[in-house]
Amino acid sequence: MVTRDNRSFFFKIFLLFAILIAIFLLFQPWEESYVVEQNNDYQDNANSLIGEERRDDIHSYLILINDKRDEFINEEKDFLEINLALRKVKLYQDGLAIKESPILALGDVRNWGGSATGIYCIKSKARSSYSTVSEVYMPYALHYYGKYYLHGEPYNFDGTKFSSDFSGGCIRLADDQAQYYYETINPGLPVIVVSQERKINNYNDAGLDFPVITATNYLVTDLESGLILAEKKSQEQKPIASITKMMTAVVVAENVNLERKIEVDSSMLNAYGSIQGLEEGKTFKAVELFYPLLIESSNNAAEILSHFLGRNRTINLMNQKAEAILMIGSEFVDPHGLSEGNIATARDIFQLTRYVYYIRPPLLEISRSKLVRNFGGLQFDVDSMWNKNIFSQDPNFIGGKTGFIKASRYTGTMIFRFLTEEKEMRDISIIYLGSESPKADVQRIYSWLMENFNLKPI
Repeated sequence: MVTRDNRSFFFKIFLLFAILIAIFLLFQPWEESYVVEQNNDYQDNANSLIGEERRDDIHSYLILINDKRDEFINEEKDFLEINLALRKVKLYQDGLAIKESPILALGDVRNWGGSATGIYCIKSKARSSYSTVSEVYMPYALHYYGKYYLHGEPYNFDGTKFSSDFSGGCIRLADDQAQYYYETINPGLPVIVVSQERKINNYNDAGLDFPVITATNYLVTDLESGLILAEKKSQEQKPIASITKMMTAVVVAENVNLERKIEVDSSMLNAYGSIQGLEEGKTFKAVELFYPLLIESSNNAAEILSHFLGRNRTINLMNQKAEAILMIGSEFVDPHGLSEGNIATARDIFQLTRYVYYIRPPLLEISRSKLVRNFGGLQFDVDSMWNKNIFSQDPNFIGGKTGFIKASRYTGTMIFRFLTEEKEMRDISIIYLGSESPKADVQRIYSWLMENFNLKPI
């Protein structure tokens, strides 16, 4: 017989069980999320959410570095073009090419050696400059940014030539060609370094309305061409939170020998967040710190990395780099993004994302918990790290960075890979700012992309 006391007892057990389930679900980590879950109810719900957002700039293109080169030509400017795709260097005078030379060697992007693209200027020149990284001399060296030079054929201390298919990122020319530029060019001349020309990818647009999402600003773009697939307030400056760390990683990778070591002291551990694994007295290579920076979004890793160059100098270089890669609405005030003073537009973040995709792909590999070239051992157990990139385990996720502070709400930049009906690959950038529900926002955008453009996951 079931008494009132029995019913009370069973009810308490049921209530306790329900609370435990709720707590379990609440603390499930996001890093195991897949963009498209096996849930038809969700798919139907996403299809029914027709938003007021309009794709105002559909089928227009974002400006690329190549466009700035064409602008310089049209404005009849003097400048030096370094074209990585064509492996050529051209000197322009009054908008006309007066000298062209083949590139003998350039950087290997897969092994941290990618030659930096962007708009720079000749900082200095030297008849011979010594590379502390490669431990060779570079004749007729023109320094234009960070660790990067245009120079002749390197040689060892005894005068023997050093030859290889790749450089550490510098641009190598034949000696007679390098000598010409050395003798002709003066510091201050603009340098435009471009990679590939704009590739036009075709999309079959079904004209479906964009779904309702919580993000106040977003930009969905074909990464290769810069074709805008959807956008809202993409030119409005907003706090970007930990997306900042992606720029910190770029600047350190391009200005510091990644094998260089630093000892952690207490002054480097003042940022908000855990210091587990980064305790005072430990010594790390620069490259090792990219793992907690981009996987766990460690603020203290960002602070430690900024001390390789000096904190203020690092921040200055971040702002200079932003200008060089056309992030015209950006400003950085710290290396981690905790301050709401770190601002950018969605279009700025596209430029950073595209830059990392083509020039610093190891950073994207790390962002999805993959091991890259570490110049020796790695002191962190990557498998045990909580990846804050919410779709890091999705096979279509190429890489990215997420963030959150109260002033910015949830922010993120992500790259996903799709296939067209013709089995052509499309890498698409999804950028959101001011989101209240980033996982659901990205899932709805992802579903819309597949339906509207008839795309399939890889």
